[in-house]
Amino acid sequence: MSNQIRKIGVLTSGGDSPGMNAAIRSVVRTCAYHNIECIGIYRGYQGMIEGDFKEMGPRSVNNIVNKGGTILKSARSKEFMTSEGRKKAHENLVKAGVDALVVIGGDGSFTGAEVFNAEFGFPVMGIPGTIDNDIYGTSHTLGYDTALNTVVEAIDKIRDTASSHNRLFFVEVMGRDAGHIALNAGIGAGAEEILIPEEDLGLERLLDSLKKSKASGKSSSIVVIAEGDKIGKNVFELKDYVEENLPEYDVRVSVLGHMQRGGAPSCYDRVLASRLGVKAVESLLEGKSNFMVGILNDTVALTPLEQAIKGHTEIDRELLRVSDIMST
Repeated sequence: MSNQIRKIGVLTSGGDSPGMNAAIRSVVRTCAYHNIECIGIYRGYQGMIEGDFKEMGPRSVNNIVNKGGTILKSARSKEFMTSEGRKKAHENLVKAGVDALVVIGGDGSFTGAEVFNAEFGFPVMGIPGTIDNDIYGTSHTLGYDTALNTVVEAIDKIRDTASSHNRLFFVEVMGRDAGHIALNAGIGAGAEEILIPEEDLGLERLLDSLKKSKASGKSSSIVVIAEGDKIGKNVFELKDYVEENLPEYDVRVSVLGHMQRGGAPSCYDRVLASRLGVKAVESLLEGKSNFMVGILNDTVALTPLEQAIKGHTEIDRELLRVSDIMST
């Protein structure tokens, strides 16, 4: 292990996700294990600019492994997008004696870390925290598994009322650019149709599918829609279109929204956060920098931040096929 790093800063940035607290805990306790000081940076990059730091030890992260959100808070910082803002942030880190940085967030947070590293040569390591699971270089991002379970539980409850009233429900889930939540939760909850940004189902095919469902004897249907799906301008416009063309359907809309981000992280997310936090700190101590720590084939792996930011995750084609078969 390198002796050059004596103090590591940790921050959470961008949208919160379940498992961020578990990752903070892992970073802090791994630092303590290696006799390295740890500084918590509040409100992401904005807190770095304002010097909003707090020393953290093993006991300061007691009882947070099971909590959603982030105890360090999160914020998006426009000031950090300027060279003046980054210069202030760097000065504050140097003044506080911080030698390296662990950034827990998504691709926007990683872009900030990469620029910061390029400008100041400051060692950085990223941990992917976003429920969308749209970061290249890891099969699972922190919070994705928890969000899936939250969505499936919600759809199970919606199905109860859909069945009771012979209704068609459009359930909108998060996923502006990626359909991972919609596809996996849709299969898990037995949705009749799944609409995702990666696949343009088309309005006519959707109507045909709903007609077939009705003809096959289904008295209620669930359609899961990723918020970034392009089939309609929005889910409410899609509802109106279906009601106009299929008046036999009583259509309702449920937008799950930010409830998907909250709640206690699943066991999988807690374990993943613990593994990634250990690897992030130990990689910095080994002299590595400008990487994201992820999980591939159940093995912790490093991906250059540039690849993690610019790379594209692919939708699982086999799952699409499974979805088609299950909706029969």
